[in-house]
Amino acid sequence: MYHFNVEHKQMKVSIIDTGYFKLDGGAMFGVVPRQMWERLNPPDEKNMCTWAMRCLLIETNDRKILVDCGIGDKQDEKFRSHFEPHGEDSLVQSLKKNGLHAEDITDVFLTHLHFDHVGGAVKRTKDGSLKPTFPNATYWTNQIHWENALHPNPREKASFLKENLLPLQEAGVLEFIELQESGKTDWIEGLQISIANGHTQGMMCLYIPLEKQTLVYCADLVPSSYHIGIPYIMSYDVQPLLSMQEKRDLLDEAIEHDYLLFFEHDPVYAAATVIKNERGKYKAKQKYNRIDSLEI
Repeated sequence: MYHFNVEHKQMKVSIIDTGYFKLDGGAMFGVVPRQMWERLNPPDEKNMCTWAMRCLLIETNDRKILVDCGIGDKQDEKFRSHFEPHGEDSLVQSLKKNGLHAEDITDVFLTHLHFDHVGGAVKRTKDGSLKPTFPNATYWTNQIHWENALHPNPREKASFLKENLLPLQEAGVLEFIELQESGKTDWIEGLQISIANGHTQGMMCLYIPLEKQTLVYCADLVPSSYHIGIPYIMSYDVQPLLSMQEKRDLLDEAIEHDYLLFFEHDPVYAAATVIKNERGKYKAKQKYNRIDSLEI
């Protein structure tokens, strides 16, 4: 388990590990040749690479905010055989390690509604019904992305599962964030949101201001430290050229302001700072997999 536990004034930020899963290496690295990416994340005999599903817990005086929810455990064996979820950690167990129960969560911020980010938001009860995992929480998305998820394009249809979405709507726990058309949107507790449309329409990245450094939850704009290089764009992205520009903009901003980028899917590293080298290429400056003692 990788540790991230930072306190700033009345804010505490902790990693919530929800386990690992597998995705095709070629799909995750797009046009980058295998001989280059396999050195970063070696594939198995089926060309599948292991990826983390690393969520975040933000605690303040009044709120306990969970950022994304992992894949969950309600899917059938056929589904699980495609993605091979594994590992000792789970969403609920990781929360318990931080002294919390599902009932304690007040807000769930969903960067986007692909199954590996929202699956844990809904659970299957003993009678087979589907209910929100966090009964006292408000679940946050935005109207543009919600409509995109309910009426997906053919490219994304398999990533948006109705069983992850409709139970939230039926329970009346959804709230839509009104996003600014450009720049950042101020949200609760001093947190800010930027929009990224290259991976999926209406994906949100979260900016978390800590005492010495801003932590950016990149979601699938920069899913791992292996994706810092501009050409490293997932084949899942609906607008890859836009993803490249959005990533470049974020990396330039991160360099200028010394942001710490948080990686949801990196199987080893939880976060990194970035630099641009003398050849104009973006690189990780310092990577962290255990950063509970880092002064931010």
